Amino acid sequence: MRQHIKVVAELRQDVGKGASRRLRRAGEKVPGIIYGGAREPQSLTLDANELKKALEHEAFYSQILDVVVAGDTQQAVLRDIQRNPASEKVQHIDFLRVSADQAIDVHIPLHFLNEEKCVGVRLHDGSIVHNMNEVEVRCLPGNLPEYIEVDMAEVDVGDAIHLSDLKLPENVTIVALTHGEDHDASVVTVLSPRGGGMVDEEAEEGVEEAPAAEASAADEDESGDDESRD
Repeated sequence: MRQHIKVVAELRQDVGKGASRRLRRAGEKVPGIIYGGAREPQSLTLDANELKKALEHEAFYSQILDVVVAGDTQQAVLRDIQRNPASEKVQHIDFLRVSADQAIDVHIPLHFLNEEKCVGVRLHDGSIVHNMNEVEVRCLPGNLPEYIEVDMAEVDVGDAIHLSDLKLPENVTIVALTHGEDHDASVVTVLSPRGGGMVDEEAEEGVEEAPAAEASAADEDESGDDESRD
């Protein structure tokens, strides 16, 4: 069951880069836009403090949002968010309208379960490496999952969970896999203890090379003695 997250916005009449800059400088408002569907794009103004609170919820980034524009509720997803690289403050936000009968592509967060019970970690002192924390899925808005679970309990050292291994809700597909098997990327892996195996091999090579080096040095000394006698 999807979370209903409401975003209240006002229509913005003063548009353009200069207007957006003035709005941001005021500090209390954030410029935005909502577009898509059969309707015209609408320039928006959002309360900066309310938006900051909404952005603290994981679902805001991946779920259907109820964007209320001048009393008119429109269903949309977050399409883009621009932040100031220094302060991390939101500078602009984009919403894409959705229709109940049209599939959409959305990035869904991954929730990794049972990492403390992972066989590779618990029994073999391995380490878990996350190769991705979200995955892009395609489905109708009504089928959009809140998150996708990845169970790590039985993953051993040297093993990996790939995109094709993920358990998805009905009528939900992973976008990358629609491009072929070559796109079946690794989601998470369990690596052996750092240096395991490699250190031992290098140590053995060092032991084998040492006598050879000593023998070579001895031969050079003997050769030098022969030359001095001549």
